[in-house]
Amino acid sequence: MTDPAETVSQVLRVVDLAGVLGNAILGGIAARSAKLDMVGFTVLAILSGLGGGMIRDTLLQRGTPVALTDPYYLILAVAGAALAFMVPVKGRWPHRGLALIDALAVGCWASVGAQKALEAGLGWIPAVMLGVITAVGGGMVRDVFLLRVPSIFGGNTLYATSALLASIVMVVFSELNLPGVGSAVALLCGAGLSLLARRYRWVLPTEVRIRRPFR
Repeated sequence: MTDPAETVSQVLRVVDLAGVLGNAILGGIAARSAKLDMVGFTVLAILSGLGGGMIRDTLLQRGTPVALTDPYYLILAVAGAALAFMVPVKGRWPHRGLALIDALAVGCWASVGAQKALEAGLGWIPAVMLGVITAVGGGMVRDVFLLRVPSIFGGNTLYATSALLASIVMVVFSELNLPGVGSAVALLCGAGLSLLARRYRWVLPTEVRIRRPFR
């Protein structure tokens, strides 16, 4: 009989690797819009697909980042760069597919980041923070390299908020000694909020205006 925790772990790995490939392609799309060469495509794809996890593992200081020890991560990031370089990703359905992969990756990466922080003995606040960093770090670094204000700082459709929700869900379930269930629920919550935000264009307010009382 298959262990449910092992099944969840395998599903998360598949989603994790799919997220690396999808975000690498998104990095390649950004490189194309900036009219970069093959080196630019490769660098942005690696940063976009692997940056968040590498930042997390570096901050945790618990060995070499997983992206450098597991060859599949780097291979898929480079494959995403090559795919985006050779095939212009256009049309509604390819972008919808990438949006779905990206949304799933947000939930997956946030839950994994939070769980790794808890396993390292950190409290729930650092765990939530590292969960969010894992999910959004790659995109932030990619935008900085392109000399753009990171999209999570305003105008995006609740990307960081989705990661925050997934991280909190993961921490709560870990406190209940249900990390396997928490990983699945966090994945669904993060991905679900991300997709709903894209569908209905939900964004956070950029300012608060207080009307002066009439004199």
